[in-house]
Amino acid sequence: MAEARPTHGVEWAIAGAVVSFLGLVVVLPLISLVATVGRAPWEAVAGLSTGEAVNALGLSAAVAAIALAVNGVFGVVGGLALVRHRFPGRRLLDWLVDLPLAVSPVMTGLGFLLLFGRTGFLGPVLERLDVQVAFAVPGAIVATLFVTLPFTVREVALVAEEVGTVEEEVAATLGATAAQSFWRVTLPKIRHGVVLGVTLTVARALGEFGAVLVLGGAITNRTMTATTYIHAAIEGRQTSAGFGMALVLAATSVLLMSAVQRRTSR
Repeated sequence: MAEARPTHGVEWAIAGAVVSFLGLVVVLPLISLVATVGRAPWEAVAGLSTGEAVNALGLSAAVAAIALAVNGVFGVVGGLALVRHRFPGRRLLDWLVDLPLAVSPVMTGLGFLLLFGRTGFLGPVLERLDVQVAFAVPGAIVATLFVTLPFTVREVALVAEEVGTVEEEVAATLGATAAQSFWRVTLPKIRHGVVLGVTLTVARALGEFGAVLVLGGAITNRTMTATTYIHAAIEGRQTSAGFGMALVLAATSVLLMSAVQRRTSR
């Protein structure tokens, strides 16, 4: 007996509910942000032209670039290791990779502060080495690396599991070394996962707030990132500058995701 299919009315109702929900939590906030900045665009431009704003945006870009490089490499290696290899501690590694998605960024920043702070567990060692992590740029980098860790790993692991290992095995039988097989066979096959993973990594790095606020301290012209600048601007009643910076970050994320969607749809 044929399965009963939903009526067109039910299908339209489900689609309408999904679109309405996405419009409420995704589209409307972006429209509101654009409309608010559009009321006084020159004030937002003036606010973003200050040294504080430029330094904050530059630090966010630098931290995002470091997160891209470090977690990009780790994501490819870790994703392939989780899918292609069986080793002691694999389940623990698999669990640890997802931990940043479940832990509050503020709690993460506090944990790192208790580790790297002046009175933290590693504080005396860092002081002897004349290395400062907490309330310094390295703190913002460490916090961002933690929160962006899962994205490339998970995307690479998903694609690697789907494509399998047949072509790598064929390449090995034809005499290809492990390095040749990786660069000429494996990497091209998983490139879509790599591209999506690093894009999500950059977008998440640019948008991180809680962990970098706690560990970096949001010190003006030193550890203030774009997101902590928004917080400081709103607190200081410089709303035009804060909304302008928020629009810049939102537009950057939208452009990144649009570029990935165009690339993957080809």
